[in-house]
Amino acid sequence: MHIVLVEPSSIGRRIITRMLEGRGHRVEAFENGARALRFIQDTPSVDVVLTSFETDGISGTELCWECRLIAQEGRLLYIIAMSSGIEASKVIEALDCGADDFIIKPPVPEELFARLRAAERLSNMHRELVRLATCDELTGLLNRRAFFDAAERSIGDALTETPVSAIMLDIDHFKRINDTYGHMAGDAVIKAVGEYISRKSQIVGRLGGEEFAILLPGYREADALRIAECLRFEISGATVSVDGDTIRFTASLGVAEISASSEASLTDLLKRADAALYQAKKAGRNRVYRPEADVVFAVG
Repeated sequence: MHIVLVEPSSIGRRIITRMLEGRGHRVEAFENGARALRFIQDTPSVDVVLTSFETDGISGTELCWECRLIAQEGRLLYIIAMSSGIEASKVIEALDCGADDFIIKPPVPEELFARLRAAERLSNMHRELVRLATCDELTGLLNRRAFFDAAERSIGDALTETPVSAIMLDIDHFKRINDTYGHMAGDAVIKAVGEYISRKSQIVGRLGGEEFAILLPGYREADALRIAECLRFEISGATVSVDGDTIRFTASLGVAEISASSEASLTDLLKRADAALYQAKKAGRNRVYRPEADVVFAVG
C-alpha cells in the first residue's frame, strides 16, 4: 500500500518508516502536516494516511478533516490517527474528525500491521463496490451514469482552453442479431465492440443496449472523425463465433464538437452527435456522419 506518514519526531518517523517498508509498503514520511496534505492532494495513489495528532503546519485534527473531504470527492483514503494517549476523548475526537481508526504511538508493529490489513480489506471492498456501481457488467466500460459523471467533470476542465468532441456509436441491426443467433451472440457482439471502443479514450461508456459513447477532450471534430472511421473500419472487419456460427456486424457513428469557451453543455454535445448518428443510420448504416452534413466515411 502507498502510505503517507505524518510524525513530528524524526526518530518516530524513521522507526515507523522502517517498520512499514519492511513489510513491502511504500512510505512517504512528513514532519509537517500541511506539506503532507499537499502531497496527498497531488498523489492519487496514496491509500492510507497514518498521522499523529501532534503535527507541525496544521494539526492532526485538521489533516483528518481535509483528508476526509478528499475521500468524499471519490478518492479512496483510509485514515489512521495516532496519539501518545488513549483517553476516550482523544479517540472520539479522532473519529469525529474523519479518522477511520486510532492507534497509540509508538505503535506496536503487529497491531499496526493488523490495522493495515483491515484497511486493505475495506479498501478492496470499496473498490469492488465502486466497480459494480460504475462499470457496465458486460463490457467493463463505464455505465450510463458513470459515463455522464466522468464526462461532466472532464468537459468542465477542458472547455476553458480546448475543444471537446464526442462520438456516438450504435451497432447496426442488433435486434436481428439477437433474433437470429440468440442473446448470447448479442452479448458477444456487444463485448467485442466494447473492446474496440475502450482503446480510443479513457472516457467511454455503454449507454444502454447497443449504444455507446466516447468523449474526446481536446480533440477537434476532424480528429474525432478519424477516430470514428478507424472504429467503423475495425468493427466492420470483426467477427464473433458462437455455437459454431460466425457472426459479422457493423456500426454507425455520429461525431460532433463544441469549441473552447462554448456555452454548449455536455447534453448539447451528445445530442448533436446523436443527431449525426441518426443521419448515418438513416443513410444506410456502417457510416460516420457529422451533424447536418453529408456522409463523411462509409463502407465502400
